[in-house]
Amino acid sequence: MIEKLSVFLPCYNEEENIENTALGVRKTLEEVAKEWELLIINDGSTDKSEEIAKKLNRSDPRIKVITHSKNQGYGATLSTGFGSCRHPWISFIDSDGQFDFGEIKNFLQKQQETNADLVIGYYKKRRVSFLKIVTSKIWEYTVFALFGLKVHDIDCGFKLISKKVIDKITPFESKRGAFISSELLIKAKKAGFKISQIPVTHYPRTKGTGTGRNLNVIIRSFADLLTLWRKLK
Repeated sequence: MIEKLSVFLPCYNEEENIENTALGVRKTLEEVAKEWELLIINDGSTDKSEEIAKKLNRSDPRIKVITHSKNQGYGATLSTGFGSCRHPWISFIDSDGQFDFGEIKNFLQKQQETNADLVIGYYKKRRVSFLKIVTSKIWEYTVFALFGLKVHDIDCGFKLISKKVIDKITPFESKRGAFISSELLIKAKKAGFKISQIPVTHYPRTKGTGTGRNLNVIIRSFADLLTLWRKLK
């Protein structure tokens, strides 16, 4: 059992999933952490996500809600989550119900065995479109070519990170999803932090609709990646 653990859930228009996901996380936190907090980062949702999150907060003050007044994107949501967590260890999962937070027990065991500063998940089998898989692989090869960072999945939405890593490498230079995940690992590696990897189960989405990937965001993310490469080389 870990002494203190913060968990946050990035959330955008997940009214059909957020309650079950949050309650599942809470159940596991009661089993693995002596002291914990659960943050729902509502990224300007236009459905009932915020209403449901606030209901959860009223029933359990350890579940907190932070809302962006307008949608800012996945990267900005991660940045808000990292910056709002108080405990020495931080984890997050996507709020769409495609992960089982119960697997955090494996992350905690891996951290104890390896003394890693970051334990990052990689998909046993990714339950997304073929296009997402292809674009992710292209991105990973580019990151490896520029920075020598070799991991199974850069953007897997299940990680366990020491707060000292976040304190060292923030602020993030980009708020975009794919880039901020890469920036996190690139900066952590450059700062000498130890990264361990662990396989995670990825379940098909059964409710709601994923937001997909905007081509303009992908293009800008590649531009940001080159900017970071010039800055760090």
